[in-house]
Amino acid sequence: MSSIIQLLPDHVANQIAAGEVVQRPASVVKELLENAVDAKATDIKLIIKDAGKSLVQVIDNGCGMNVTDARLCFARHATSKIRQAEDLFSLNTKGFRGEALASIAAIAHMEMKTKLEQEELGTHIVIEGSKFISQDVAVLPKGTSFAVKNLFFNIPARRNFLKSDTVEYRHIIDEFQRVALAHPKIHFTFYHNGSDMYNLPPSSLRQRIVNFFGGKTNEKLVPVVEDTEMMNVQGFVSKPEFAKKSRGEQFFFVNDRFIKSPYLHHAVMAAYEGILKDGSQPSYYLYLTVPPNTIDINIHPTKTEIKFDNESAMYAILRASIKHSLGQFNVAPVLDFERDANLDTPYHYKNLEGEVPTIQIDRNFNPFAEEKPSKAGYSSANKKVEATASWESLYVDIKHDTGIVSGGNEFASRNNDYSFENNEFTFENEEVTSSLFNDEEVEQAVQKTYQIHKKYIVSPIKSGMVIVDQNRAHQRILYEQFLVNMTVQHASSQQLLFPINLFYSTTEMELIAELQQSLVNIGFVFEESNSDHVVISGIPVNTTESEVAAVLDQLLSDLHNGIPENSFSQNDTIAKSMAKSLAVKTGAYLTEKEQENLVNGLFACKDPNVSPFQKPTFITMRVEDIDKKFAL
Repeated sequence: MSSIIQLLPDHVANQIAAGEVVQRPASVVKELLENAVDAKATDIKLIIKDAGKSLVQVIDNGCGMNVTDARLCFARHATSKIRQAEDLFSLNTKGFRGEALASIAAIAHMEMKTKLEQEELGTHIVIEGSKFISQDVAVLPKGTSFAVKNLFFNIPARRNFLKSDTVEYRHIIDEFQRVALAHPKIHFTFYHNGSDMYNLPPSSLRQRIVNFFGGKTNEKLVPVVEDTEMMNVQGFVSKPEFAKKSRGEQFFFVNDRFIKSPYLHHAVMAAYEGILKDGSQPSYYLYLTVPPNTIDINIHPTKTEIKFDNESAMYAILRASIKHSLGQFNVAPVLDFERDANLDTPYHYKNLEGEVPTIQIDRNFNPFAEEKPSKAGYSSANKKVEATASWESLYVDIKHDTGIVSGGNEFASRNNDYSFENNEFTFENEEVTSSLFNDEEVEQAVQKTYQIHKKYIVSPIKSGMVIVDQNRAHQRILYEQFLVNMTVQHASSQQLLFPINLFYSTTEMELIAELQQSLVNIGFVFEESNSDHVVISGIPVNTTESEVAAVLDQLLSDLHNGIPENSFSQNDTIAKSMAKSLAVKTGAYLTEKEQENLVNGLFACKDPNVSPFQKPTFITMRVEDIDKKFAL
């Protein structure tokens, strides 16, 4: 029998490896940026076209490569980072597997230009699908430039699985942020479709964070610094009052490498225990430095997962250091039962000097005097009488049967000018009000709806009763209302006396700009829109001013993975998010009128059976079903 096992050709093996290493254009961005950092570059440019589907180019001023290295770098498992297996436990570079460039070259058109600093000429190589098309000598600046064009050109099925440009662009920004935040001393520039998106000069870590997420971020940050034998912790966490619904701005870096660790995330959340609202997520930018031999990076091709030698000790150190920082900057409440709060000096009194109090003395006051001066008493008495007479004289000589108390004779005699004849006025009271129905015909009003546990509304019907979930029902009502406002007629707005300023990062501002027309149709009025904040002067009628920030944060969180391509899907997503944020919550008390309006509004909807998230809004219990419960 002939052998059936054979070695795969290099281009096939490279395409298989590309399935793990290159999942989308953002994966190419990550690999090329990390190679530029490993080349000790101080200036890195990232150029993107069509969200990376047409072009991903990274230009650096690093060390460059000679002719031999330039050709060999596209071979599988060819790397300059390690020499032997033991080097895996003393890594100080981003890459070490030697698969990235070979995998990218197998599924794209690739062009590389590189030159060493000491050489006069550089090397220009063109590769298409693992095949070398050309290799020439060229006049180039110091460093390396990789241009990746037409990603997945030879794997159409893989290209069809890519998301919309908005989604892919969002992933590219995520990868760019992770590398740029890990290396604040490097100058990063980011261009997308010819527009300058980010220009990040070398700066401190705090300034790099502010450059990314907006100037308002500076006041949210609390520094964290802890130095131990096992690891060093430094970075920033956000104050509890600035926590968001989404988990966007959360970064862990271990030895300047971005990682994902649910275990360490739990340590951060444990440090915030008791000072965060339910469902809120704090932002954090934490940099951990550990000995390279205590971690294992070689777990996954993306290298975002790391195994630690002593995770429990790291958990305790991280939790304690964050808790200490929150307490040190008076962010966390302090429990001191012996402290007298009345002795605390207000902050604005800090620099004030003490003043001698002035005392006012009435020198005419004599506590041993037999009687008070008559002049003052007479004037006050006169004032009292005059005040009484001024209104009581209006009703002089009016009889008691009108239901109004008439003035006395002494006031009538003293105020003849204000006396009136009784027959000149008629007064309406309850006794003379006629009724359309006799008392016997008017039925006693019966409450038609009942609220149970501030969660369900029970309404009787002919066959039994309907039990409505108040939160889901209100979601359905608001959802259909928002869809009508966005597609058929614009909603009315309530103007604010003082406009609201809301600050967002560059990425969030781009998202708001794309959603602005839909938000205007719902009822928002944008007075001004800048690079880092928006000014809102009008809000939807059923929204309160305090809810605006939370509603927009929830909307940005729901749309973080991208806006749907067609407008209906976009409107549908916005309507669902707004309905979820503004719907009456479980635990809210509703009056009888509100209960009736909610039930009537639900059954006036086009699809009252389910909420916008396809969950049942009500159930029906027939009398027969209740009878069965009581049957023996």
